[in-house]
Amino acid sequence: MPLHKGSNHVQEPSEERRRLALNPFFGEADPTAGMTSAPPRHRLPDGPLPPSTAYGLVHDELMLDGNSRLNLATFVTTWMEPEAGVLMGECRDKNMIDKDEYPRTAELERRCVAMLADLWNAPDPSAVVGCSTTGSSEACMLAGMALKRRWTARNADRYPSTARPNLVMGINVQVCWEKFCNFWEIEPRQVPMEGGRFHLDPQAAAELCDENTIGVVGILGSTFDGSYEPIAELCAALDALQERTGLDIPVHVDGASGGMVAPFLDEDLVWDFRLPRVSSINTSGHKYGLVYPGVGWALWRSGTELPEELVFRVNYLGGDMPTFALNFSRPGAQVVAQYYTFLRLGREGYRAVQQASRDVASRLAVQIEDLGDFQLLTRGDELPVFALTTADDVRTYDVFDVSRRLRERGWLVPAYTFPANRQDLSVLRVVCRNGFSSDLGELLLEDLRSLLPELRGQSHPLSNDRGAATAFHH
Repeated sequence: MPLHKGSNHVQEPSEERRRLALNPFFGEADPTAGMTSAPPRHRLPDGPLPPSTAYGLVHDELMLDGNSRLNLATFVTTWMEPEAGVLMGECRDKNMIDKDEYPRTAELERRCVAMLADLWNAPDPSAVVGCSTTGSSEACMLAGMALKRRWTARNADRYPSTARPNLVMGINVQVCWEKFCNFWEIEPRQVPMEGGRFHLDPQAAAELCDENTIGVVGILGSTFDGSYEPIAELCAALDALQERTGLDIPVHVDGASGGMVAPFLDEDLVWDFRLPRVSSINTSGHKYGLVYPGVGWALWRSGTELPEELVFRVNYLGGDMPTFALNFSRPGAQVVAQYYTFLRLGREGYRAVQQASRDVASRLAVQIEDLGDFQLLTRGDELPVFALTTADDVRTYDVFDVSRRLRERGWLVPAYTFPANRQDLSVLRVVCRNGFSSDLGELLLEDLRSLLPELRGQSHPLSNDRGAATAFHH
């Protein structure tokens, strides 16, 4: 959640100018007469407004937001069927935490956990424990807390007096893992990028582990370029480490995106609970889980991987309810929408939807490569996501110029620099989601093609504010 100051310190417009901000039709009086008052922007109005007036003011200001369907930066779902929207509207007033009052909503959550346990090949799905969250970031925090608590129990004689826990991961991890290490006082040990490797190297990760390592995070679908990290190879490297040193390091798989892609499109890829070293997995229901923002999932192989002392039990809402979450109250709408989507699509439906997104990404990547000005880093053949940079012989513009010019056409395509040790590399990233059709891909390509003559005609790159670049870690 971004932090905001209470006021932007901009002088309030005069009362007359503020009145002109209102469409006269929004008033209950004669539209030929001006509104008699205008609400302030940075303090509560003295009195109420008619609902149509309040709606009109908010609606008009929101028109200046970008079009979510043209946002190729976000992994988050921007389209669902109308029936899903109706269900969400019917459940928006149900508090997800109040399982005694809304037992059917709680049952749908339980079924979703069971479906994911089966989808991720748990040896004993009935032994799996899991929960819904507000998103994959909260799910990662919960998984990290479980890793730390298990390590703490094993090292009670050394922690906190002499031992500082650490977490090993690639430098390409989503920013929530950096937050976790900061908030829970964990030393982050990150494997840098090298050459053409843009994610974690299994052997390098194993070499960073020691007796204070609470776990290793593997990313199934990097936000930087859409590539899968080699989870099976990571587990094999840690198996070898255990044989040499006796260190038994668990693996958490951050499947925020890939956890809902690989089971349908890459069935032979072994990354999940089939690997005994994988103790927990998370995913975003609101990414390739195909649900509007607000839902994630965290699953543990068994109750052994989730220490009981982390689970709180409350009874003041009626009944005895175990809860493991960073927050408490939240709407049940997104969980219901997740169950609806599981029920609506099934395995074959998910396979069709994700394959369509991958086909659009792969085709668009090749078409952009064929323009001759760009070099692909990934091709959309893992996550439906690809990253590209300008070709070596392009000197008159850079990826930041491309991003800026595409924004003028309504497209939101992020440009950003890679982290250590590839800060020299600046890229564009295109995320293809359900709702981004081949027709929209053709329109993006057409706009890009029309911009190239002007970009080629520049004397030099025009984008100077590299500090504004972002990897869009969401």
